[in-house]
Amino acid sequence: MKLSRRADYALRVLVALTERYGQGPTSMSLLARENDVPRKFLEQIMADMRHQGWVESTPGRHGGFVLAQAPEKLTMGQVVRHFDGAVEPVGCLSVTNHQPCSQARLCRFRRILLEIRNFINQHLDNATLADIVTREPVQDTEVFSLELCAGDGI
Repeated sequence: MKLSRRADYALRVLVALTERYGQGPTSMSLLARENDVPRKFLEQIMADMRHQGWVESTPGRHGGFVLAQAPEKLTMGQVVRHFDGAVEPVGCLSVTNHQPCSQARLCRFRRILLEIRNFINQHLDNATLADIVTREPVQDTEVFSLELCAGDGI
């Protein structure tokens, strides 16, 4: 699974707004700068998220964006599926865009991929914005400490 830039940027900004929840609007410029997102691209993403009812905007000099709902109500799964579609490792396991496979009934690794699909979706759906902001950022030493990184890699 790899997030698109749109999903990545949307999540960055939603987390930033969650950290400021209840503190008033945050300007587009500040959100773009702090989250390293090109402003024009962010404008499109924010319009999309406003249409989804995830953020509200206030015009004017002291305006900006706030979360439109409590951080406990919005999940990472909702955001990822909105911007990237369903998380499905192969077409034969797709619920929304199923692609038949001649080997589906005989496939030995399809079960593992189904378990991976379900595991990822469950974790994404359980990760609310409120949960995400309580977690510590991952350090590079953690990323590269996996035994899987040696040899074939990930």
